[in-house]
Amino acid sequence: MTAVTSTAHANMVWQQLRPNDVSDPGVLQVLQNTDRADFVSDALKTMAYADTQLPIGHGQHLWSPLQEARILQALQLNRTDTVLEIGTGSGLFTAMLAQLCGKVLSVEIHPELSHAAQQRLQTMNLDNVALQIGDACHEWPLPERVNAIVLTAAYPNVPEQYLHQLTVGGRLLAIVGMAPAMSVQRITRIGETQWQTENLFETVVAMMLGAEPKPEFAF
Repeated sequence: MTAVTSTAHANMVWQQLRPNDVSDPGVLQVLQNTDRADFVSDALKTMAYADTQLPIGHGQHLWSPLQEARILQALQLNRTDTVLEIGTGSGLFTAMLAQLCGKVLSVEIHPELSHAAQQRLQTMNLDNVALQIGDACHEWPLPERVNAIVLTAAYPNVPEQYLHQLTVGGRLLAIVGMAPAMSVQRITRIGETQWQTENLFETVVAMMLGAEPKPEFAF
């Protein structure tokens, strides 16, 4: 896969992201190889490299470039890892995951988004991605444990089922809390019944569809 030649794209990687704690060489190379403009509508292509979240339809948004880069780096992926992604969206983060690991399973609740992502991934000749459609807000059946899980929207609390689907040593990346106080957490399974949680940085993204807290009623 060749690097994107756009000057605006290069400036995003090396002037926006690299100075902001994105230092992993493999992650930087993937960011350079993957053009955000290919994953947004024509009307938004001129904004593709700005450090902002962009709408992709169905009320969903791309993460900002810095959110993507820092979360991708925090996953600490290697070439033998299998990754479960909850929320395919446009397929942009899926494409970057696929360049860093052995296999990606990505689940999307909106069929139209999943089909569009499939076309984009095929154009990039990424053949280590399996896309599925369904509601994976709280759980998704897997034939075996995976090395990493990334939840691409926010939760009030991390669904426990996903913690049990990690291998020992596996990492789950989640954005936890309620706006305006959300934290990116890396939860590492350190034993059969033990997990270690690290709060990495603060951010704000939309809630996962179906994970929104139910309103409280006063009587």
